[in-house]
Amino acid sequence: MKKILTILALAFATATVANAQIGIIGGFTSSNSSADMSNLKGELKNVSLYHAGIAYKAEIGNFFALQPALQYQVKGATLNELGESTVGDFQTKTGFVELSLGLQAGVDLLAFRPFAVFEPFIGYAVTGTENFADTDGKYTVDSVSKQLTDAKNKLEYGFGVGGGVELLDHVQISVQWFMNLGNLYNGEKLNVDPATTAASVDLKNLKNYQGIKVTLGLFF
Repeated sequence: MKKILTILALAFATATVANAQIGIIGGFTSSNSSADMSNLKGELKNVSLYHAGIAYKAEIGNFFALQPALQYQVKGATLNELGESTVGDFQTKTGFVELSLGLQAGVDLLAFRPFAVFEPFIGYAVTGTENFADTDGKYTVDSVSKQLTDAKNKLEYGFGVGGGVELLDHVQISVQWFMNLGNLYNGEKLNVDPATTAASVDLKNLKNYQGIKVTLGLFF
């Protein structure tokens, strides 16, 4: 965590180099979660959401660029038919204010620049919903949903890896696989009703979001 914060601080400290551009970014985010599947009947499914924000690109020499960004990114997951017959569907969605640093390496071929990217990030949850329903999805178990909301870890940190292409120094298209580190919930704060104990065990072990994001950037 401290290393990620240090890298981000150094990025902004060096963002005054020549050939810097400001841009707007946005795109598609597809995320899910993961856990020990031994006690789960259903499957973890992706949720299709979005991200948008601003970025600052600073070229370093002929082959490298730093691209810090501040964005609002929404991530989520859907799990169906958890645990035993008393346990039903579960949906989670979180909107983060996210600070990231793209470390790019590529070759400028005049009309376009292909690049690889490594992107550590940190973020804080500002919006979110937790919905835990019975097996048939007929009603929401409010007590469990509230506990999940209260137990959610608001601070996120992780990294992304991927690649992209920059066209004519102004348009970027990139694809990344990202992983949030740590668990989605603070298991010590979960103490659900005995009827849903099987679910509480599984939900305590849910990893934080992971998935794919596709980003379009316009730089000026």
